[in-house]
Amino acid sequence: MTQRKSVALQAVEQVTQYIAVARLDSIKSRILALALLGTLLPAGITVGVAYVQNRRALEAKITQDLLSESSQTGVAISIWLKDRLYDLKVFAGSEEVSTNLARYATQGSATPRLREYLRSVHERIPDFEELMVLDPNGRVLATSAEQATPVTLPANWQRTMRQEGQVIGNAYWNQKNGRGQLIVAVPVHRIDGRLLGAFAVEMNLAPVQKELRGYQRDSVNGRIYLVDDSGSVVASSAGITPELLNTSLRPSIARRVRAQESAGLSYWNFEGREVLGAVKVVPLVPRWSVISELSQESAFQQVRDFRNTALMVIVGLLFVVAFTAYRLGLIIVRPLERLAEGAAEVAMGGLDVDLPETEKAGEVSALTKVFNEMVARLRQGRQELASVNERLRAQNQELERLSVTDGLTGLSNHRALMQRLNEETMRSRRGKHSFAVIMSDVDNFKQYNDTFGHPEGDVVLKKVAGILKEATRTVDCAARYGGEEFAILLPETDLAGALEVAERVRSRVEAAEFPGRKVTLSIGVAVYPKHGDTAANVIGAADAALYVAKRGGRNQVAQAAKAAGDDEKKLPSARAPRKSTAVRKKR
Repeated sequence: MTQRKSVALQAVEQVTQYIAVARLDSIKSRILALALLGTLLPAGITVGVAYVQNRRALEAKITQDLLSESSQTGVAISIWLKDRLYDLKVFAGSEEVSTNLARYATQGSATPRLREYLRSVHERIPDFEELMVLDPNGRVLATSAEQATPVTLPANWQRTMRQEGQVIGNAYWNQKNGRGQLIVAVPVHRIDGRLLGAFAVEMNLAPVQKELRGYQRDSVNGRIYLVDDSGSVVASSAGITPELLNTSLRPSIARRVRAQESAGLSYWNFEGREVLGAVKVVPLVPRWSVISELSQESAFQQVRDFRNTALMVIVGLLFVVAFTAYRLGLIIVRPLERLAEGAAEVAMGGLDVDLPETEKAGEVSALTKVFNEMVARLRQGRQELASVNERLRAQNQELERLSVTDGLTGLSNHRALMQRLNEETMRSRRGKHSFAVIMSDVDNFKQYNDTFGHPEGDVVLKKVAGILKEATRTVDCAARYGGEEFAILLPETDLAGALEVAERVRSRVEAAEFPGRKVTLSIGVAVYPKHGDTAANVIGAADAALYVAKRGGRNQVAQAAKAAGDDEKKLPSARAPRKSTAVRKKR
């Protein structure tokens, strides 16, 4: 029987193919695959085993039924043929037959009474189409037909007749009467046992077909065939046709059929259908076999219906399990996805994450709670860090301010002044414009400190610094140069403008009220590039003019004496006294 893959093996192959193709890189797909495997494998194996067992059991039952059917048919054919042979032997033992055969052996002719005898026998047995008397060489001496027809007997028919007492020829189609026929012959002996000839008959195969049909259980999908040892068809339950009588099994199938007598087998029959068959040899004629067969399509319809129903149940079960696994995957995976999304957002710096916590206990719920606590602590830490950073920023700003600011007066310190002077020098050089520097000193400040004390001296310095801020612009830089000395940087200011600012500062200080007594300033003014082409030269010229004002009687404004580029000697450095070209006396 043709081997087929069981349903279980097919299911395993399909699942294996699915696993090879599917990407099991997520928990949801793994849960789904596990659920499908857990359902498909046991169900598929169970259905496969049940299908195979049911098929085997059904095949054994059908084979047994076919064997019974072929055995009963073989017995019926054997009985029918035995009755026909008995009749032939009775008629062959007639004295009319033996006398005419003996006469033919001596005189070479038969009497007309022999033909009449054959006709009378033919009328009594309708299964006999034509009765004939043959000589030992197979020539027809007499026949019941109107005209004798040539008779073809099997090769070595004489020896077969001596051994078996009968000769059964091959089935053929008679074109004259349109029937399937068969020649059967029995010997005619003398008293001493010598063979005189044969009594033969052309037998109609319609009764054989009737016998075959009578034992056929399935008239639609079943067939019963009577075949000879070469595989040629003698008769069929479905009818006898010229094409059928000219049909035979393939030699390989014929050998299998003969070899598996009394056993079931699967093969392709005369009509090209795959069938289950059972073979029984006809007892009376060993060269004949009865084949009872049933199409496999019909034979296994029941188990196929079972298989299809089981597969439909499995498919439905798969849908249910897949849906359940999918929902379960969502229940399990969705919180994990939220955790992954939250972790990604936290990794990108976003801490405004608050995952919903379910009331159900479980690992995912606990993990979500821990994640939320971690994010809350990160938020708190970020807030604390931001607060610390803000304090540090404020402190850095304060440090930066203190690094460029005088602590007592709040003006820029010496360092900040020099940085501004260098920057202004480069800017003025590129823009080809001027700037001015004012150097001032509190007159007799040491004496004031000795008289009124250092705290009161600090008050004087603070108040003078306030006057400097009020008398200058926002873009100007008023600085404490050192001790009681102050400096003012006036960007984009010429000499006249600087002298005006210096006079305004001097007059305001003079008019202001201080603890103990009046306080005055001595001021020196210099301009870039007129009095110097570098910051140091300009501030040195202004400082020299300051001391000119000091020596001139204090409480006055003096400008630098020489311009940069003159062929005279360089301006004196700071603190070196020099005569001023213009001095404003106190009023």
